[in-house]
Amino acid sequence: MVSRRHILAGLLACGASPLLAEAPITSSPRPVSRSGKPQPKLVALDRLITAANLGAAAVSYIVLDAATGEVLDSRAADTPLPPASVAKAVTALYALERLGTTFHFRTRALATGPVVAGIVQGDIVLAGSGDPTLQTDALGDLAATLAARGVKGVTGRFLTWDAALPKVPRISADQPVQVGYNPAIGGLNLNFNRVHFEWRRGQQGWTTAMDARGERFVPPVRMARVKVVQRDAPLFTYDSAGASEDWTVASGALGKGGSRWLPVRHPTAYAGEVFQTLARAQGITLPRPEVTTTEPTGQALATSQSAALPEVLRDMLRFSTNITAEAVGLRASGAADLAASGQAMTAWVQARFGVTARFVDHSGLGSASRVSAADLATILRQARLADAGLQPLLRNMGLRDAKGAEVKDHPVRVLAKSGTLNFVSALAGHVVPPKGRELIFAIIMGDIARRDALTEAERESPPGGKGWTQRARTLQQQLLARWAQAYV
Repeated sequence: MVSRRHILAGLLACGASPLLAEAPITSSPRPVSRSGKPQPKLVALDRLITAANLGAAAVSYIVLDAATGEVLDSRAADTPLPPASVAKAVTALYALERLGTTFHFRTRALATGPVVAGIVQGDIVLAGSGDPTLQTDALGDLAATLAARGVKGVTGRFLTWDAALPKVPRISADQPVQVGYNPAIGGLNLNFNRVHFEWRRGQQGWTTAMDARGERFVPPVRMARVKVVQRDAPLFTYDSAGASEDWTVASGALGKGGSRWLPVRHPTAYAGEVFQTLARAQGITLPRPEVTTTEPTGQALATSQSAALPEVLRDMLRFSTNITAEAVGLRASGAADLAASGQAMTAWVQARFGVTARFVDHSGLGSASRVSAADLATILRQARLADAGLQPLLRNMGLRDAKGAEVKDHPVRVLAKSGTLNFVSALAGHVVPPKGRELIFAIIMGDIARRDALTEAERESPPGGKGWTQRARTLQQQLLARWAQAYV
C-alpha cells in the first residue's frame, strides 16, 4: 500500500526544474520512526539554501507541532527580521479581540435639519468611520438613496467629517511617492485612497484623465491633476497645495498609452468631491465640500455599511491591502497617530503572547518592524489553541510541485499569510493534513543591508529584486515540502 506521504513526495520530486533541482527525494530510506513507518531521506538544508542564492540574506525558520509545541525543525529562529505583510495576521488577531466579530464600518449621509420640499433645512454631512473598503459604487448608492428620499439640495453646507481616525499622510516614509500601496489614511477613505490615472499619446500630444472609477460609476476627479513633462527621470513628482494634488510624470516612461492607480494624500477632499459629483448625477445640488472637525449629529438619511469584520479581514489577508490593515489597527487601538498605534499593538502582542516583537504599523509596510520566526510561530500556536478566529481567515496556499505549480485539490492544506518587501520575504501559517499532525511554521528571509542601500527611485522595482523574491519563494516551498514529507 502506498502511503499519502509517499504520494506527496513523488508529486514534489517529479520533473525538477533548475530552480527546484533540490526538491525532496524518496530514495535511501531513513531509520524507521517510532510509528514503524520508514522516513524518506531529505536533501541537506544547506544545499537548499545555497541553491536559493539569496546573497547575504538571513534565512530564519521554525516548524512546530501545533498540539504540543514541540520544535521539529528550526534555523536562526530567534533572529528579529521585518515581517512584511505577515504582520497583517497579527493585526487581524488584534482587531478581532478589540473590535469583535460583529463590528462594521459605517459611512453616513446626515441631515442637520428636516427635509422640506426636497431641501434639507441645514447641512448635509458625509460622515465616515474609517471604512477602508468604501468604493465609488457605494458612494453612488448613497447618493441614489438620498434621491429616492426626495432630497434635491440644502439650505446650508455640504460638510465632510473624517475625525473617526487620525490623518496619516502615508503609511511609510521610505516608499516611492507614486506607489498606490502606500496611500494616506483617514476617517473618510475611498477606493483604497487611490485615483485612476490614464494617458494616451496622440498627434497633438498627450491626453490624460483622472477619475474615481468603480464598476458602475466613473466620476472624473479635479482635486488630483497630472501633467506630462519632457524628461526621463524622475518618473513622478508630487506637490500639494491645500487639498489639491499635482503630479508630473516623465514622458519617457509612458509609451503610447496606459493607466495606473496613484495614491491620494487628501482622501477627505477626494471622497467629498466624488460624492458631490455622484449626487449631482442624481439631481441633488450640493455646494463645495467643507471639512468639519466637530462630530456631527442629525438624521441619517442614508448609510453604507461594510461587511462584518471577519470578512473585511479575510479580504485583507487574501489581497494584502495595506490601508485595510492600518484602518482596522487604528480603529482597534484608538491611538492618536500611526506610530502610537503600532506601539499599542506591540504592547498587546507582548502581553497577550509573551513575545518581544515590535510593530511600527499594522500592515508590515514599514521596514522597521521586527519579529522573529519563533515569535510568529508562538503567536499562531497560541491563537490556534485559543480558537481566536484567525485560521479560518487565512488563504489555502496549497502545496506546489517541482515546477512551482500548485497541486490542485491536494488533501494537505497550507493556510498561511505571505509578505514581501524589497529583499524581504516571509511566510507563516499552518500545514493541515486531513488526518495526523498539524504543523505551525514561520519563515522569514531578509537581506536588510541590500534593502537599505536602495535609492528611493529604485524601490518600486529594484535591480535584481524580482529574481531574489522568486528564489526566496521557491525556498519557502521547498521547506514546506520537506516538512510535509517528514512530519505530517
